[in-house]
Parts: sequence; C-alpha cells; structure tokens
Amino acid sequence: MKPITFSREETKALVGEIQEYFREELDQDIGALPAEMLTRFFGEKMGAYFYNRGVYDAQELITKRMESLSYDVFALEQPTKHLR
Repeated sequence: MKPITFSREETKALVGEIQEYFREELDQDIGALPAEMLTRFFGEKMGAYFYNRGVYDAQELITKRMESLSYDVFALEQPTKHLR
C-alpha cells in the first residue's frame, strides 16, 4: 500500500481542524507546524487503521449489493417444467 498523502489544501484543512480541536477541547493553542506534524504522525502510524475500516465497510456494501443483484437476476428466470 502506498503511503497516505494529502494535497496542500487538504493538509491546510486538517491543520485547521487540529488547531480548533486543541483550542476548544484542550483549551490550548497549537501552532501550524506542530499541527502538521500531528497530521503526518496520524497518517503514518494510524492512517492504515482508518483506511482499512473504509475498505471493510466497502466490502460489506459490495457483498450486500451483489447478494441483492443475485436475487434480482433470479427474479428474471422464466417458469419452465424443468426443476432446478
């Protein structure tokens, strides 16, 4: 798997979210550089956990859709004297 990377605009948005979190939840100010370092840390060390959760959710969705599609295909079956 290639490393998780963000565009400059995404990084800027993430940094803003981290700074806001520190201000509102921890009553602390954090600079842009430390916030960007935290973003990089989470991406490198924990990003795979979040990424994998998304993959598992997608797999579950696809499985359910395929099952539904399978029922839809069998619904197209025409009646015959042959029993399956």
